[in-house]
Amino acid sequence: MTTAEDSSLGHSTPTVDPSQSSTPAMTGDSPSTSATTPPTSNPDTSIHTKPAPAVTAELPLTGQIRTPFAHPLPDCKPIQRPPLTPDQHQKYTTLLTTVRAWTTVPSTTTPKTAQPEPITDLERMWLTHECLLRYLRAVSWASADAAAKRLLTTLSWRREFDVLGIVNDPSRVAIESETGKQYILGYDIVGRPCLYMQPGRQNTAKSHRQIEQLVFMLESLVTMMDPGQDMTCLLISFKNATSGGSPSVAQGRQALGILQGHYPERLGRALISNLPWYISTFFKLISPFIDPVTRDKMIFNEDLRKYVPPSQLDVEVGGDAQFKYEHEVYWPELCRMLKERREAMWERWVSAGKLVGENEAYLRGGNVPSVGSEKEEKDETVEVNGAMKELKV
Repeated sequence: MTTAEDSSLGHSTPTVDPSQSSTPAMTGDSPSTSATTPPTSNPDTSIHTKPAPAVTAELPLTGQIRTPFAHPLPDCKPIQRPPLTPDQHQKYTTLLTTVRAWTTVPSTTTPKTAQPEPITDLERMWLTHECLLRYLRAVSWASADAAAKRLLTTLSWRREFDVLGIVNDPSRVAIESETGKQYILGYDIVGRPCLYMQPGRQNTAKSHRQIEQLVFMLESLVTMMDPGQDMTCLLISFKNATSGGSPSVAQGRQALGILQGHYPERLGRALISNLPWYISTFFKLISPFIDPVTRDKMIFNEDLRKYVPPSQLDVEVGGDAQFKYEHEVYWPELCRMLKERREAMWERWVSAGKLVGENEAYLRGGNVPSVGSEKEEKDETVEVNGAMKELKV
């Protein structure tokens, strides 16, 4: 694996080694590949200044895909963020100092009933370098204090909602996934993992468990990211959806609150297709609650092949991937992949010293050092330079 230097705070962002790309379980013949001309338009210019990378498209898969793709295509690289300004760097340093000093977290988001409880190692691991930057961007770099308050609110919400309990026990939401109304498949043209939402496959009555499934899938999307990636792509198709099976306005507002409040700067693109008239009305009703940044990332009824490589795009929405959701095959494999990746991230975090502000790319197995290693290198440089200066004197 090679790395492309990211000048923000001196960290490097890894590129994906093509040898790490793997195809999911299929039946039938293996796919063959052939390079084609990439899209000429850049669908991500509304939120990024760099053009979208070239995409190596593949011929239609002749076998049936039944499990998630493990990695994006080799040419689908994350878009590099610009380096931090001196002011942003200072605010990040201040925020990092603040969160490293936390020993407790409020037990609930309700101030009157909240009690301070010891912060856990898993919560400290969640406070990565990139996490802190996401929350600073979420408050428009107003101040380190503003970002710290939002971080504490999210940590309290994660306890209140029992996020880790849901993540560690997929059986709690397994019934919601039996028909494939939400599933992870493939990566978009800049390497963001894709979550498909198919309200037309609704199989349960409206309940809190449906929101729990959404959170489980969002957490799973994050786990499925390759090194250097921290954003997601949602593909929402209302094909065969009925008014009774579609989310209510209350559910829509709750889901928006979770996405915007506790997963800030995670949404890269939302691709929405097959809208019936009543869903258009639904979006009009919840539009006042959608912040402008999120709204700018929503695309309606466009050719999805511009945004997701056809070979990793479900054939049901216009792609070439002959995917068929079979719960008995897909669900166990997804859970296995998630468990394996989370255990590996935990082991890397522990082996590097359990540092708050750790590099996500390092945790995901990227060819970048731990922040602890970077600090040791800087300290050694200072010591060597100091010794040389004394010698000259």
